[in-house]
Amino acid sequence: MRVLIIEDEVKIARNITRVLDEEYSWAVDIATDGEDGRHMAMTNSYDLIILDLGLPKIGGIELLRDLRAKGMISPVLILTARDDTRDVIEGLETGGDDYMVKPFDMRELMARCKALARRSYGRAAPVIEIAGIRIDTARHQVMFGGKTVRLSAMEYRLLEYLAMRAGEVVSKADIAEHLYSSCAENFSNVVEVYICSLRKKLGSGPSHEVIHTLRNQGYVLGELPA
Repeated sequence: MRVLIIEDEVKIARNITRVLDEEYSWAVDIATDGEDGRHMAMTNSYDLIILDLGLPKIGGIELLRDLRAKGMISPVLILTARDDTRDVIEGLETGGDDYMVKPFDMRELMARCKALARRSYGRAAPVIEIAGIRIDTARHQVMFGGKTVRLSAMEYRLLEYLAMRAGEVVSKADIAEHLYSSCAENFSNVVEVYICSLRKKLGSGPSHEVIHTLRNQGYVLGELPA
C-alpha cells in the first residue's frame, strides 16, 4: 500500500510515517503544503491520502475540492485540529471519507487507515483468502497450507497488494507505483525478484501456481481472468 500524508506539522507526519513503514510496511510520501500535496496527489497513485485542513499555500478543504473535481478517487482521511461540527460536515461533504481530530490515538488512526484502504478495493473484511493463502491484513500474518509463512516487509507489501486485486492482471509498473515511495529507487527487475521469492515461500510449482505471469502484461494472484 502507498499513502500520501499532506501535513505541515513535520513531527506528526514523521510519526505517522514511521508507524506505517515499520509496523505495517506501507510506502509513504509526505507533502508539507497544499501545492506540493496537490501535485503529488495528481501525479502518483495512492491507496490513501491523509489530509490536514490547516495547510499553507492551499487550504485542505480547497485542495480536497480541487482533487475531487479533477477525478481523484483515492480515499481521504481528514486529520485536523478543527473539531467544530460544521468543519466535520464540510470536510465529509467536500469528499472526505473519514475524519479524525488532533490529538489522536495512533492505533485508532492505523485501524482507520487500513479500513479505508481495504474498502477502496472492495474488501471490507481484514482477512483475505485466495488460492489457499490466508492473509490477515490487520495482523500482517500470512498462512499457506495451514502453516505460517514468514515474509520480508517488501514481500508482504507485494503479496497484500496482489491480494487486494486478486484475479486482476497487475502490471510491473502498477506494482512499482504502489510499493515504493517517491524517494525510493525501483526497477522492474526487482519486482521479478520478489515474485520469485514469494513463489518459493508459498510452495508454488507446476501443480499449484498461485501467482501467474502473463507475458508482457503482468501478474495475477489466484485464478486467471476469463
